[in-house]
Amino acid sequence: MIGRRMTRRPASWTTIRSEIGHLWMLPLRGFEWILEWAAYGLSRWSFLEVLERLGSLSVLMGVIFYFSESGDRIKQRHYQAWQVINTAQGKGGSGGRIEALQELNADKVPLVGVDASGAFLQGVHLERASLLRADLSAADLRGSQLRLADLTYADLHSANLRGSDLEQAVLSNANLTDTDLVGSNLASANLDRADLSSADLREANLQSVAWKQIAAIKSANIAGIKNDPDGFREWALKNGAIENPNATD
Repeated sequence: MIGRRMTRRPASWTTIRSEIGHLWMLPLRGFEWILEWAAYGLSRWSFLEVLERLGSLSVLMGVIFYFSESGDRIKQRHYQAWQVINTAQGKGGSGGRIEALQELNADKVPLVGVDASGAFLQGVHLERASLLRADLSAADLRGSQLRLADLTYADLHSANLRGSDLEQAVLSNANLTDTDLVGSNLASANLDRADLSSADLREANLQSVAWKQIAAIKSANIAGIKNDPDGFREWALKNGAIENPNATD
């Protein structure tokens, strides 16, 4: 708050005129003298101090209203994000869904049952996302970040997850049939009761993966798998998996 300052009373015009050495300066000094009196008069006017205080109060009220309405702005932002996702449902391309999904997940909004089938979501960041029963079938998720994501009962059949990070992701009961998981990171992922029939697991990292309760793995390609747990390869081949390093991409 800037305090109101009293300006010094200007000298009389007689005194000012006696100090002027050149006549041509008289009009200029006269105009300045008038302004000095105006400033002096205003400095004594309390109403200006009231206006100043009201101006500061309006700023304070604006800050208070801004924060009090922050919840409504967040709800509006979430509504707009869901609108983007729902409007693009069943369509190819991104349609703004990458940004919308990431924004919702950043605000810890559950993405349970979200339908992004066939969507272009390459490189999407959905770490720790709640994607229970999400439909991501045939979606392009290459290079996506899905660490610690909950994909329980998610439909990922025919999805492209090449090079994606699924470390510690929960994929229990997920549909991973015909899913492209080439070069993906499945370290410590939970695959209990997941269906991996015809999935492409070439070069995938399976370190510490929970595999003993996988529902099906028939025709899945496990060529070149890395860090696979003891007994996994033998079990997979016994249950119909194949090793074909030259499979057509």
